[in-house]
Amino acid sequence: QRQLVESGGGLVQAGGSLRLSCVASRRTFSMYTMGWFRQAPAKEREFVASINWRGDNTYYADSVKGRFTISRDNARNTVYLQMNSLKSEDTAAYYCAASTIVTATNVGQYNYWGQGTQVTVSS
Repeated sequence: QRQLVESGGGLVQAGGSLRLSCVASRRTFSMYTMGWFRQAPAKEREFVASINWRGDNTYYADSVKGRFTISRDNARNTVYLQMNSLKSEDTAAYYCAASTIVTATNVGQYNYWGQGTQVTVSS
């Protein structure tokens, strides 16, 4: 049983928007830091954004600051990534992940991963 399930990816034109969702199967994930990562073909997985369990502390990669917003709804066991002003370089598979480390921003700090959702931005 997958513990984290992403959805919301798709094909969008440059300048457009998408909202990704990640639903956790266990309520205990409401106590975890949740993160979004992405991986483009032939590239390493990279950090995009994270949010602490209370939702009052967020981190963003410089490349997405001002364009992406991470949020969470613990009552729904769901984390969101609102992506605006999308660029072709945002094209990647996007992964949701969970960590017990409050300020986790590295791949190795996350214990649980979803299977990813593809985002393709056409220029």
